[in-house]
Amino acid sequence: MSDIVLLTPLMPIVEETLRAHGLSTARAWEASESPGGLAPLGQDARGLACTYSSTAVDGALLDRFPKVEIVSIFGVGYDMVDVRVAAARGIIVTHTPDVLTGEVADAAIGLLICTVRELPGAERYLREGRWPEGPYRLTDTLQGKTVGIFGLGRIGKAVAKRCEAFGLRIAYCGRTQQRAPYAYYPSLIALAREVDILIVTAPATAETKNAVNAEVLSALGPKGVLINVARGSIVDEPALIQALAARSIRSAGLDVFASEPHVPAELIAMDNVVLLPHVGSASVATRDAMGKLVADNLISWFAGKGPLTAVPETPWPQPPK
Repeated sequence: MSDIVLLTPLMPIVEETLRAHGLSTARAWEASESPGGLAPLGQDARGLACTYSSTAVDGALLDRFPKVEIVSIFGVGYDMVDVRVAAARGIIVTHTPDVLTGEVADAAIGLLICTVRELPGAERYLREGRWPEGPYRLTDTLQGKTVGIFGLGRIGKAVAKRCEAFGLRIAYCGRTQQRAPYAYYPSLIALAREVDILIVTAPATAETKNAVNAEVLSALGPKGVLINVARGSIVDEPALIQALAARSIRSAGLDVFASEPHVPAELIAMDNVVLLPHVGSASVATRDAMGKLVADNLISWFAGKGPLTAVPETPWPQPPK
């Protein structure tokens, strides 16, 4: 039997690192096709590892693994895990913050520039051989704009620093006001009214589900731009499609969607939206760093040293902030 069950395929570095430290692994997606399915794996496994986009890790799944002590997630978001159920059973849940912060922030800025300056559209114009017909149309500008950041956590702060380098004014909205040199707005609607560009970097929670709704988009206004590098569930996708179609906001840049990997055909057909297939952290170096942290959390736990990056709701005592 194996010490760790991988619920989904992960970077090779995960299994390599675990095995180098004497921890055996098994692949659930391979076992599910064999006689008995997951049942044999679940009897002795003490740890689980999965991606942020895996099947829900809820009470029913955890029932299959009665000896599990820790769930190590590949990703910052952990909304696919029922943390309350895990905590009630004394199961530690870890994730991979910090190691992908800069990469996702870079992607947010890239998406922002592509959306506002219409760079993908300009490239298509050239590739279609249309330049001899005349120059590409004039676009909007980043100059003089105010950016509102919804969720000033690790990634939100990294995005803000990059926006500072562009000379952009910055404001933010979150659960509490922070010691940050940016204007704070207690509500998302109030923030949207005051900014030109709204960048979503908040975590996916019950409170943030569909937080960017029709009312917020209306407050952003016909010149407004929405950028989302957080989770698709935070934006009311039908409301966004309607706002883009009606041009009640100018444009959007999206790296995440409500039902990934399925993207609404309406969005794909629009010329005022830039779409990416959830590649915010998708560099070899960053994904390897994430995989290494997944393994290191498991190794540290089984060595009796506790988790390295437990999620806030974990039963394990948290270090002082």
